[in-house]
Amino acid sequence: MLSRVADSLYWMSRYLERAEHSARVVDVHLNLMLDESSGSTDRRWARVISSLNLSPGEKVKGDMYTFAQAHGFDQISSCIVQARENARQVREQISSEMWEQLNRLFLEVRRMGIADVWDEQPLDFLRSVKESSHLFQGITDSTMNHGEGWQFIQAGRFLERAFATAKLLDVHFRDYLDADGAMDSSMHLEWIGLLRSCTAFEAYCKVYTADLRPERVAEFLLLNSEFPHSIRFAVDQLQQSLECIHDSTSSKKSGRVAKLAGRLRAELSFTPLEEIMAGLHEFFETVRDQCSQIHTATNQVYVSYQVEAALEA
Repeated sequence: MLSRVADSLYWMSRYLERAEHSARVVDVHLNLMLDESSGSTDRRWARVISSLNLSPGEKVKGDMYTFAQAHGFDQISSCIVQARENARQVREQISSEMWEQLNRLFLEVRRMGIADVWDEQPLDFLRSVKESSHLFQGITDSTMNHGEGWQFIQAGRFLERAFATAKLLDVHFRDYLDADGAMDSSMHLEWIGLLRSCTAFEAYCKVYTADLRPERVAEFLLLNSEFPHSIRFAVDQLQQSLECIHDSTSSKKSGRVAKLAGRLRAELSFTPLEEIMAGLHEFFETVRDQCSQIHTATNQVYVSYQVEAALEA
């Protein structure tokens, strides 16, 4: 497969996953505003801003809610535009149904401005982004050959999911750790919001009932191997895709990428929960750092490699 094709499929998937994740987090916190006190509004939206990387090194002007609205909408729109542009560049590699679905979402976003969204029905817009993203993933799995190109789409999706979820959990648990483990009635709503931000509340209740304990929330969203939005599940799928790509390319250097994913999977599989909870922030940083290493290695091996290196492989 040409490197430009692999790169476009990979980033198409990452951008769409990022748009869906951002829409989901903003949607959940808009709903939580109905049950919160006015004093907790800025603190909650500050977490949203941090978890979505909406203000890197930038001073927030105005209240947190207004800032999150404007920049959250910009990020979602930008990701959809970028996903569509990457899909356009590899139009011949994806199915007509995939292109039509992504183009439909792109046109819907382009015709709406932030005033249209937030002054009318923001929840409808966010729900549309989430449903369109899920539909695109289903169409992709149903209409595209599950070969090398499909594996790059999977790798992009699950690498983005693992990184974004680790960032989201780190920001939320930092508030918990700063409170010395205290969990009052207001924190109860925060844990529900965190689980819903990962579409995990009902799945969590099926495993642990409605007994919300921080260590159980961490265990479920970090280490559960069966829930699609846990970090462990995402890393499992990422490693499988990278191993399939390695097998199809028969390149010695491509094995390095799969090994990096295998190392992260091993840490999630064999590190005791007690050890993770003792250094939770550091563990989340490790997950994000290793995701970044996997991304860099993927780019070096499959996209920006030197011709001489390819001939040697």
